[in-house]
Amino acid sequence: MIDFFGLSKEEVESFFKDAKQERYHATILMDWIYKKNVFSFDAMSNLSKSLRMFLSTQFCLKNLNLIQQERSKDLETVKYLWKLSDSQLVESVLIYSGLRRTICISSQVGCPARCAFCASGKEGFFRNLSAAEIVEQVLQIGTYLREKKEKVTHLVFMGMGEPLENYEAVMKAIKIFTHPSMFGLSCRRITLSTVGVVEGIKKLACEEMPLNLALSLHAPHQRLRKKLIPYARRYPLDQVLQAARLYAKKSGRNLTYEYLLIKGVNDSPTSANELAKLLENEHCTVNLIPFNPVSGIFLKRSDSKAIETFCHILSKKGVNVTLRYTKGRDIQGACGQLALKKLSSLHQKEKLQTVGIT
Repeated sequence: MIDFFGLSKEEVESFFKDAKQERYHATILMDWIYKKNVFSFDAMSNLSKSLRMFLSTQFCLKNLNLIQQERSKDLETVKYLWKLSDSQLVESVLIYSGLRRTICISSQVGCPARCAFCASGKEGFFRNLSAAEIVEQVLQIGTYLREKKEKVTHLVFMGMGEPLENYEAVMKAIKIFTHPSMFGLSCRRITLSTVGVVEGIKKLACEEMPLNLALSLHAPHQRLRKKLIPYARRYPLDQVLQAARLYAKKSGRNLTYEYLLIKGVNDSPTSANELAKLLENEHCTVNLIPFNPVSGIFLKRSDSKAIETFCHILSKKGVNVTLRYTKGRDIQGACGQLALKKLSSLHQKEKLQTVGIT
């Protein structure tokens, strides 16, 4: 069976051509799936019964089973735990903000980056997600929103995994998300976050796709960055910044630098001044993110005074700065909290119960 969600428009059309079917049938099928969020061939009434039966023997339209759904107390964040076809688990998050409906997508099972402050890599790295598994996260959550007469407006690759270490699948998924005949999102509504995989950033710069690039900086100099982000030992800060600025120049998009504020580690006025110096005269935004507590990670959130002072110093030095409002912390769905959940208790059950998106 072919995972339909991993097929590009050209691949769908090629399938119909090889099957000696009319090309417009491919357009009808994509319309049902990507515009109407219908995943049952039986419901595709403007396709013949014989074609529907044939397609059902060729394509798989669902590989992710929803194991758990948690909604935050403020109702602005919903976290989804998915079981994949090989029983691995990943999480994704729906975030409400005004009229925005943003999905935070995972691109890997676990994470190879193993940043000191993040839950996603604590259990290690297991495998890349396929393009189909990435796309299906969005389609299934999109179905839930459609039932409420809403739709996905923005995507962020800020879930589990380092997106640029799964480059081909992530880019294929993004092309599906942005193709007018498929999901139809603008590149400007998609953000890809990376700890700084230099070759991946350079490759992205050649794609001619003006995505928003967010660099997980978290330190104003290489010495501290190596302590927080093990990948920094492989990719020195000067090389990462050079690649990121090349991307900004080629794409025409200003960079976002993500900076997690950790008490007593990187939140001092000295660090703020060093960061301002590092980014002086650059058209960019620094997104300050107060640290969210993670079980087993003994770091602390900066206090409000330190956060306020850090913001003030950057602003005074002419750096555009935003402070991320924390959402979903009570359900472990905030920045840095998505984790590879242990399966022991789940596997003890003879049958794993799934729930519908309601």
